Amino acid sequence: MASPFLKKLKRGLFMTHTEFLEKVGEAIRRTGPVAPEHLDRIEEALMASDAGVDLVLRLVDGLRDDVRSGRIGDAAQLEPALRERLLALLRRAEEGAVPRQAPVPPRVTLLVGVNGTGKTTTAAKIAHRLKERGETVLLAAADTFRAAAVDQLKVWADRIGVPVVHQQEGADPAAVVFDAIAAAKARGIAHVLVDTAGRLHTRANLMKELEKVRRVAGREVEGAPHEVLLVLDATTGSNGIEQARRFGATAGVDGVALTKLDGTAKGGVVLAIADGLGLPVRWVGVGEGIDDLLPFDAAEFVDALLEG
Repeated sequence: MASPFLKKLKRGLFMTHTEFLEKVGEAIRRTGPVAPEHLDRIEEALMASDAGVDLVLRLVDGLRDDVRSGRIGDAAQLEPALRERLLALLRRAEEGAVPRQAPVPPRVTLLVGVNGTGKTTTAAKIAHRLKERGETVLLAAADTFRAAAVDQLKVWADRIGVPVVHQQEGADPAAVVFDAIAAAKARGIAHVLVDTAGRLHTRANLMKELEKVRRVAGREVEGAPHEVLLVLDATTGSNGIEQARRFGATAGVDGVALTKLDGTAKGGVVLAIADGLGLPVRWVGVGEGIDDLLPFDAAEFVDALLEG
């Protein structure tokens, strides 16, 4: 029986999954000798999903080598061979970026990224997931440039039933983080999720501001921030990879929260992130509901992509 994650993920990946299977045709659903066009279809399907040119060529060339050497002797072996390679790729990224724990609470997570990717909503939905697990959470409204961002986070916090720390518009974001950590310590709260302002990696002043937030967090809690999540919009596909690469170099990103996966056929960007950035996808957004942000599961993602 499919898990609740897999059922929701399949719905969220419907566009990617449908286009993938349309392009791959019967190449991974048949028996008999492997024909060149079967591998061509797999290549085309992966390209269309935005898995990334270099990765796709390596994956399909590996399958071609296995066919030539006899390690793959029947077309029925193509799907399990592809599944194995995709899963290995995603798990390597996960193993290379193990989430850090806080020696003493609170555990501090920063959500960073450009404008419009859904950072505020993602912060709230992660808070909801943590609360469902019995964890205590506090939200920090460190996007002080937009009054709407603070108001939005307050609405979400009321809905979820978690506290939020905020200041007036234009306040120093690092001061908000300082207050949030102090409040979490005083109340014995285990997690602080920090919603930061949207920024471009090219804006030196904004990146310095983010570095100040990191310094203040690290001064107040050992090892903080314990995780920096880059929130990416899945509908941008591979265009988001360069953005992520540059952001990661300056902001010290540990993982990715991928939003709006249900609105695109470019779900292969998950693979491109793992391969091109060596970063794991921690969360995937597959809808607008409060329960539609899912903790990422590599095996079930591959199942959702390949299963008919």
